[in-house]
Amino acid sequence: MTFAVIKTGGKQYKVAANDVIKIEKLDAEPGDVVTFDQVLMVGEGDAVTVGAPLIEGALVAGQFIATEKERTVIILKKHRRLHFDRRNGHRQRLSTVRITEILTGGAAPTTKPDEIAKKRAAARAEAAAAQMVTGKAKPAASAPAAAAVASEAAAPKAKAAAKPKAEKVEAAPKAEKVTKAKAEKPAAEKKPAAKKAAPKADQE
Repeated sequence: MTFAVIKTGGKQYKVAANDVIKIEKLDAEPGDVVTFDQVLMVGEGDAVTVGAPLIEGALVAGQFIATEKERTVIILKKHRRLHFDRRNGHRQRLSTVRITEILTGGAAPTTKPDEIAKKRAAARAEAAAAQMVTGKAKPAASAPAAAAVASEAAAPKAKAAAKPKAEKVEAAPKAEKVTKAKAEKPAAEKKPAAKKAAPKADQE
């Protein structure tokens, strides 16, 4: 089994073919081919080659998967009896890489970009962009379109406001007719009020 020790991001990693490792953030896109030329050691079985400090012509290739935030690390600082207490958190960004091959003697890598991973990443980016657009306010419409929308919105209100007025107009003539009929009736038609009979004196 061939293995290698590479240096990246100020750290050393022992890797082999098909290993998935998390390293310091790399500037790459999902599906891209990444190479590590700082190889410190290469071994195959009992045969181990150690660089001084690097091995000339050695190369490790892999496919970039993604860059994600790790779990939150709590940073707590406290000084007793001094009223000093600070609590902060940090999430480190690490890149995930799948090692595909270990090369020596100046051989060129044969690893090809992963087109499927690239398509998936593009689809995720489009979905995220669409979600961001829907979350924000919609762009302002043009003047003619805004006027049309305003007129459509105002039409039901105008109709609703016109109906009560028509009812009032129709009700007004009825009231006039009633008052005229009352005025035309002669005053004689009114019956006089019945006189109350005077109380009879008590006979002795």
